[in-house]
Order: sequence, then structure tokens, then C-alpha cells
Amino acid sequence: MVERAFAEAIATQGIVPGTSAYARAMVHVHRSRGCPKIDVFRGLFPGNEAQAQAANLAFERSFESAIERTGLVPLPGTVEVLDKLSSAGVRVCLITGFSRATLGQVIDTLGWWDRVDLALSPEDAGRGRPWPDLVLTAVLRLGVDDVRQVAVAGDTESDMSCGRRAGASIVAGVLTGVHSETRLRAAGATHILDSIADLPTLILERHLAPAPTA
Repeated sequence: MVERAFAEAIATQGIVPGTSAYARAMVHVHRSRGCPKIDVFRGLFPGNEAQAQAANLAFERSFESAIERTGLVPLPGTVEVLDKLSSAGVRVCLITGFSRATLGQVIDTLGWWDRVDLALSPEDAGRGRPWPDLVLTAVLRLGVDDVRQVAVAGDTESDMSCGRRAGASIVAGVLTGVHSETRLRAAGATHILDSIADLPTLILERHLAPAPTA
């Protein structure tokens, strides 16, 4: 849905399938996944803020329309992950490169407001991924005492860079997304997970492990 929305958005700016410009644009989109959508379009249309904003608006309309038509289904195990973490006292923040409005629509559609403690878009933090602002904003708003108590999980290079720059002790790359294990590790992943369903075990084992003795 995301890539289709990108394709429809750049088509409004004259970049259409079957052209070399389209192929180059979609390579940029793939490499930039996880970053704020407006930043992706600024990379596609450097020096033309009006064009970037127009494409971003078209993207949001396309993606939100797709949600309205087809709904959303969470990846297998995701709901169970949220429930396990919550039951263990782990606070959960969802971070995204979508706008605040699109993020709200996603959570409304999934019915997840009661399953998370916080949800942040780049508008809430100043800068989006790969910068650390989203994670650090979550740390401040949730009253976390130490960034080493933070775990970040995601499926893109920008997720990994964001987590490492924020000082998280766990930066888990999940292989169900668009970027390969090689790219996730190169961007700073401390752990690689086949599925998000593996996250609670990783976090809770680290949290419950006895402190080292001298």
C-alpha cells in the first residue's frame, strides 16, 4: 500500500511507470523507507518545496483512501506482542514516518489506542528517523530514567540508525519489512528477529536477567 501510494504521488508530478525517472525514484523510495514521507519527497524534488509538498499531499490522500477501501491487518503476532509487553509493565510507543493525521487513521483502523502508551509522528518530535528525536521524545514523555532501558524495533535502516543514535540498548531489526539483514546490521542493529513475535522474549530476558557480579 505504501509503495503504491508513493507511485501514485509521484505520478501527479509527471513521474510515471515505465520511465527511467520512475525507476530511479522508486529506488530512492525503497532506500528511504522509514524516513518522514515529506523528506522522501524533498529528496526526489530537491530545491522544489512546492512540488515536494504537493507530492506528499497526494501520497497521504492515496494511502488514507486505500485504508478506507481495504482496511489494515496487523502482521501475525503483533497484537500478542503488544499485550505481552503491556502485561510485563513495558511501556510501548509507536513511531512512524507518517503524518500525525495518517498515524491517527492507522491506529483508529487497527483499534490500538488502548494497546499503546504513546504514538509519535515526526511532527511531534521535530525530526523523524534516522534522527534520534522520536525515541528521545518518547523517553521524555514516558518518564524513562535511562536511554539504556529503551528497546527499538523496526524493519528499516532508518529505524536502526534512530535507535543507535538515541542510545537504546536493544536495536532489533525485523526481517518482515523492506530492508535485508545485511542492511539492518550495517545500520546498527544489535539483534535480528525473524518476526516481531520474537521481541517480547528478547526484551524480557534482558530485563529479568540477573545483574553481573564482581
